[in-house]
Amino acid sequence: MKVTKTDTQWREQLSDEQYRVCREKGTERPHTGEYVHFDGAGAYRCICCQQVLFRSATKFDAGCGWPSFWEVADPSAVTFIEDKSMSMARTEVVCSSCDAHLGHVFPDGPEPTGLRYCMNSVALGYTENE
Repeated sequence: MKVTKTDTQWREQLSDEQYRVCREKGTERPHTGEYVHFDGAGAYRCICCQQVLFRSATKFDAGCGWPSFWEVADPSAVTFIEDKSMSMARTEVVCSSCDAHLGHVFPDGPEPTGLRYCMNSVALGYTENE
């Protein structure tokens, strides 16, 4: 189910940093996010709509400064958008439910997928043992 809210509603729900990253396609500074070195067992959710995006079993330390995962919890949970900003070609990852910017995916991750979903901690929430 698609979640749609007005700009005012998003601003009321999210912190300034969450809004900047999720709604304005910003990026948090590397090595500053809450989940960079976090290793709990559970599910990572979209901070905007609570859709489950990743599971802790697929999280790994990529050394890049952002939480990284090698697989999404469900392929339908994210949408991919070609991103040519910052003078480079990348693939943006957004929440399929609310269109929140989450981060980018790169083809340099571990097996079995070879992917690295490089996510902003501020775009994620966490639920233990889920």
